[in-house]
Amino acid sequence: MAGKRGKDSRVTLSQLMLPHHANPTGNVHGGEVMRLVDEAAALCAMRHAQHQVVTVAIDSMTFHSPVHVGDLVTFTANLNWVGRTSMEVEVQVTAENPLTGECTHTNTAFLVFVALDHEGRPTQVPPLILKTDEERHRWTKAEARQQRRLKR
Repeated sequence: MAGKRGKDSRVTLSQLMLPHHANPTGNVHGGEVMRLVDEAAALCAMRHAQHQVVTVAIDSMTFHSPVHVGDLVTFTANLNWVGRTSMEVEVQVTAENPLTGECTHTNTAFLVFVALDHEGRPTQVPPLILKTDEERHRWTKAEARQQRRLKR
C-alpha cells in the first residue's frame, strides 16, 4: 500500500455562527463546536484512508475563549499519526470577527478514527509519509498520546 502525505488529507471547514447555534448565555453552544470538530476530523481521516471511518476517541476539549454569534469559525484538520487501521487527527479551531478581522484560537482537539471496509470491519490504511521536521515532531507527540490512550 502506497503512503500518502498528510497535507493531501488536510481539511478546512469554515462556518458562520448564527443565532440558532447559541446556547442560553448567547455564546455558541460548545456541542455545536464539538460536532464541527468531529466532522472536519472525520473528513480528513476519510481522505487519507479512502474508506468510511468511525470516531474511536476524542481527547479532552478545553475551550480557551468563547465563540460568539456572528463569528466565522474555522476548523483546520491535519493528520498527525497513522497506525494499521487507526489515525489521529488534530483540529485547530479559530474564531474570527469578520467585521474587525480579530482572530482567536478557541481550542485544539485530538481525535482518533478507525477506517472500516464495506462490511464494517477495521481495514488497513495507507502509511503516513513524513517529510518535514514539523511532521516528524507531530508524529512523535501523537504516538505518545496513542500509547497513553491504549494504557487506559
